Amino acid sequence: MITASLLPVTAAGIFALAVLHTFSSAYFLRRAHHSRHHAGLWHLVGEVEVVFGFWSLVLVCVMALMTDQKQAVHYLESRNFTEPLFVFVILVIAGTRPVLWSVQQLVLRLARSLPFNTHLAGYFLCLSLIPLTGSLITEPAAMTLAALMLRDQFYSRPISEKMKYMTLGVLFVNVSVGGVLTSFAAPPVLMVAEKWGWNSAFMLQVFGWKAACAVVLNALLLTVAFRRELSALADNEQSVAGVRIPWPVILVHFLFLSATVWFAHYPVVFFGLFLFFLGFTEAYNQYQSRLMLREGLLVAFFLAGLVVLGGQQQWWLQPVLAGMDNAILFVGAAALTAVTDNAALTYLGSLVSGLSDSAKYALVSGAVAGGGLTVIANAPNPAGFSILKDHFDGQVINPAGLFAAALIPTGIAATFFYFM
Repeated sequence: MITASLLPVTAAGIFALAVLHTFSSAYFLRRAHHSRHHAGLWHLVGEVEVVFGFWSLVLVCVMALMTDQKQAVHYLESRNFTEPLFVFVILVIAGTRPVLWSVQQLVLRLARSLPFNTHLAGYFLCLSLIPLTGSLITEPAAMTLAALMLRDQFYSRPISEKMKYMTLGVLFVNVSVGGVLTSFAAPPVLMVAEKWGWNSAFMLQVFGWKAACAVVLNALLLTVAFRRELSALADNEQSVAGVRIPWPVILVHFLFLSATVWFAHYPVVFFGLFLFFLGFTEAYNQYQSRLMLREGLLVAFFLAGLVVLGGQQQWWLQPVLAGMDNAILFVGAAALTAVTDNAALTYLGSLVSGLSDSAKYALVSGAVAGGGLTVIANAPNPAGFSILKDHFDGQVINPAGLFAAALIPTGIAATFFYFM
């Protein structure tokens, strides 16, 4: 069937349009501000979180027309949506008031113990310590916590647009890099760890110390670069203490968070636990802020769309990866990550037979290093994007601005991974 044979090329074209759409979101939002009758529609298609879900719908409809309805539905059923569901649940739990309050208290106490201005120390810890904890609580949880703290302590204050973009770029890169100290927390590592026999001891020895150095250096350089702006905030310092939350309530939240991480591969388990968690938050709603259900659903929708679209890109990505030597593979993986999820990239690489150990390292380290270049480069990025975007001019994060802001921290991470 001719139309069926053209499906892979058509799917690649639809994927390219989706990527182009993400870079055009500012245009649609401007149309929304000037449109009388269709402002809601323009605003909908201007939401980056909606882009891949929208184009995945287009892909499925095209598949149904080019093949038949059963094959299109079968393709959807063959996709693994565990990651989008996990990110949704972990984002909601990690974004609750008891979890955020307890982490804020920890960071504040550490910041006060350091011989620096509290705002400088707190900013540095948000961009270093929390991304590194992603190796334990998973990258999506670390991204959620770091983005919420940055929003409340810095983005809601009078800081420059340049600082907002540079902070976002470092946050995305550091979360992508900071999750590789273990074998289960970073999506691109998780995709290959079992098949290649990479356990947490191996990750810590081969990747971990390099990642930690890159994260700390990125955070330190940015803190020094914006030390004047950060120091100026000290005059208006606000306490994050708020109303004290009973420790049993905090403990229950962290138990749910830990259980979700432990059962990350079993959606029937962690989603069932999540329903119990919703009941608990309702029972003790006096200790809760608004749950981030809308934000979590949007992020999950984005990732689910990426899963649907990415599943049709294997035909061109796999040969590209297989035809590279180690140096080109490292650079190519970092570059390709910018236009496709790094977990999908490493998964496709794991399907290539005969990869040497050095090629495996080049693929994963390149994919991890490039995980902050765009919002689609790493699964947790949409969570941070969703939390922080309202604090940028026009409530829009310019993809070119994010890419430019992430270049230097990406280069630093790449230097540690490739030359150390």
